[in-house]
Amino acid sequence: MTSSQVKDARFRLTPTQAKELSQEFGTPLYVIDEAHFRARIRSYKQAFEKAYKNGYITFASKANSTAALMKIANQEGCAIDVASEGELRGALLAGVPASSCHLHGNNKQKEELVFAIEQGIDHIVADNFDELNLISQILKETGKPSPKIVLRLAPGVDPVTHAKISTGQADTKFGFNIADGSAEKAVTQTLALGLDLYGFHCHVGSQLLDPEAQRSGGQLIADFAVEIKKAHGFEARYLNVGGGLGIMYTENDVPMSHEDYCQLIVNSILEALEGSGIDPILAQEPGRSLIGESGLTLYTVGVIKTVPAKDTTTRTYVAVDGGLSDNPRPVMYGSKYTVERVSGKPASPTSTYTVSGKHCETDKLFPDIELPSDLEVGDLLQVLCTGAYNSSMASNYNRYQRPATVLVRPDGSYSLVQQREPWEVLFAREIIPQDL
Repeated sequence: MTSSQVKDARFRLTPTQAKELSQEFGTPLYVIDEAHFRARIRSYKQAFEKAYKNGYITFASKANSTAALMKIANQEGCAIDVASEGELRGALLAGVPASSCHLHGNNKQKEELVFAIEQGIDHIVADNFDELNLISQILKETGKPSPKIVLRLAPGVDPVTHAKISTGQADTKFGFNIADGSAEKAVTQTLALGLDLYGFHCHVGSQLLDPEAQRSGGQLIADFAVEIKKAHGFEARYLNVGGGLGIMYTENDVPMSHEDYCQLIVNSILEALEGSGIDPILAQEPGRSLIGESGLTLYTVGVIKTVPAKDTTTRTYVAVDGGLSDNPRPVMYGSKYTVERVSGKPASPTSTYTVSGKHCETDKLFPDIELPSDLEVGDLLQVLCTGAYNSSMASNYNRYQRPATVLVRPDGSYSLVQQREPWEVLFAREIIPQDL
C-alpha cells in the first residue's frame, strides 16, 4: 500500500478553531480531539475483536498520561497500562480502578509494588528474578493475595525502527530472555513462589511500519507458551503482544490498517498455538496508535531570520514559542512531523524553512520543511500527530512552563484538561537554606 492509498485522517484545527484556542489558552498548546480519540480506540478494538473472540485492548498511558485521556480510554473499554506509581496514581485520579490497570517497569521499587498491590492492581508485568522475589516478600508482609503475574519476555526480535525505541531484541534491559533459558527459569520460579502466574508478554518496539517484527514476536511467545505447557504443565491464560503499530507522522509513513494488523498478529499466534489446547485471552497495549494522530501542538511564529548556510547558501529560521521542552522527540530520535500554517490566509507558494524552538540549544524542531512564502510573525503553526510522547515527555528546561492541554469536545466546545504550569508550581520544589 502506498501513501496515496492511505486516507489522511489526522486531526487538524480549522483557522477559526486555532485562533480561538490561541486567544483563550495561549501557545504553545496541546490540543486533543475527543471524538477522534474515541474513534481510534473503537476502530482498534473492533478490528482486534473481529480477528479474535477474546481480543483485549490496554491503553499504554506512557504515550499520554493526561488523566482525562485515561478516563476516556477506560470508558471505551480499555484497561490502562501504567509504567510507574505516578501513572497509576494518575489513573486512580481519573476514576479508573486499579483492577483495570496493569503495572509495567524494568526496575520497580518496593514502594511502587506495595502501593499497586494495596490498591488492588489487576496484574503486574514482572521483568526480572529479583522482582519476583520482592513480590513474594511483599505478599507475605502484607497478607495480600497474589495479583496476576505476567512475565515479560525478550523474544530476540530486532524490529525496523529507531534503536532507542527498539525493545524486543536479545540485548535489552527488558524482560526474561527466551533463548538463554531465563524465561523458562522465570516460569518455574514464579510457580515455586506460589504467585498467580497468568501468562506472558512481549513488546518488540514502537512506531512499527513493517509488521514483521510484531508478527514474529507474537509467534515466539506463543511457541514459548506451548513449550512451557509441554515441559511444566502450565497453561497460559493470557498472551500480550504489546503495542507498537506506527502512525502517519508524515505522508511518507504508511501504517497498516487496524484490521489488517490485528488479523496478521492473531494469525501468527493461532498458528503457533494450534493443537496445544491453549485458548488464552490475547491482549495488545497500543498507545501511540490510539492517541498520536488525535493530538496536535499549536505554536505562534516569532522571529524569522535568514542566515548563511554551508549546504544551501542561506537558511531561513522560524522560531516558535516552544521547542524541545514540549517536544523532545526531534532531538532524541530525529523524528519528523507534518507542520502546517493555520492562519486562514489564502494559499501561497512555499519556501523552505527550518522551524526552531526558543531554548538555549540548537533546538531544530523541524528542519528544511515547506511553509508558505508569506509566513509572518504572529502566524499560527499546527504540528500534527503530537498526541503521543509530547505532553508525557515535556520538561521545564530553561524554566519554561509545560503547556496546557485542551480537549475539543464532540459538540465543538473546548475543555481545559491540563492547565499551563503555574509559576508557583514550577518553583514549588525549591528550598533556599536560611543561612544563605
